[in-house]
Amino acid sequence: MMSIISVTSEEFLKFQTTPGFVAALDQSGGSTPKALRLYGIKEDAWSNDEEMFELVHQMRTRIITSPSFNGNRILAAILFENTMDREIEGVPTAYYLWDVKKIVPILKVDKGLAPEDKGVQLMKPIPQLDELLTRAKKNGIFGTKMRSVIKLANPIGIKEVVDQQFEVAEKIIAAGLVPIIEPEIDIHSPEKAQAEALLKECLASHLGHLPDHKYVMLKLTLPEEDDFYRAFVEHPQVLKVVALSGGYTREEANERLRRNHGVVASFSRALTEGLTAQQTPEEFDAMLDRSIQSIYDASIT
Repeated sequence: MMSIISVTSEEFLKFQTTPGFVAALDQSGGSTPKALRLYGIKEDAWSNDEEMFELVHQMRTRIITSPSFNGNRILAAILFENTMDREIEGVPTAYYLWDVKKIVPILKVDKGLAPEDKGVQLMKPIPQLDELLTRAKKNGIFGTKMRSVIKLANPIGIKEVVDQQFEVAEKIIAAGLVPIIEPEIDIHSPEKAQAEALLKECLASHLGHLPDHKYVMLKLTLPEEDDFYRAFVEHPQVLKVVALSGGYTREEANERLRRNHGVVASFSRALTEGLTAQQTPEEFDAMLDRSIQSIYDASIT
């Protein structure tokens, strides 16, 4: 039986009515070493995956427990499955986010990218997705995120990306969660603008077939044309359009974001830029506060 999303839930209403942005804290196995390296922890600091994930959880815990990291400016935080399964100050992470910080917890559910074909990278299969979604609901998760990548303006490849995203999104909606659909366009693509046009057409087609009681969010690369995705911002079944930083510096990502009205940030590397393990608590919080404020300001245009 379909589990209908509660449109009167506090989390749903927060997305609808509260200004702010989404913090992406979902680096997984492949991207964790780079995240730790940028944070000032070298690869000789761990000897296996468990030690590596413990270090990155300590980093995320430091961010999440910072006084600057709260629901006044942050709508939601995207978590890696390993983070959902851990605790912060003795409380399961997702419950800590909502109960203590009033930040909506989102779970990354994809298992990485398939090899490039037709100018795109589809998602790898997601085994035991139903079990993961059930566990996510029990853990207080509100929504999910899944990422594909578009490198070239290949209409067949882009259609396959969007078809796959919405196919998985149907299962997520049926589990009573709100999916974030993320068909990222590589910012270095030589056909970025053309790919954006094809993606917009495919997304509009799928959104046009969504029944009234179904909602999605879209996580998109900042476009070459300002306000290019305005129709999605205004779409009644798109709860929120969020933008990924995609490798842009925080300064450039913020500048592009300001020109896309109604779109809010969902930054990862741009959020944590400048944070290091070696900083004092005061230095760390001051840097994080400045980052959050700059991203918040760019998100409320």
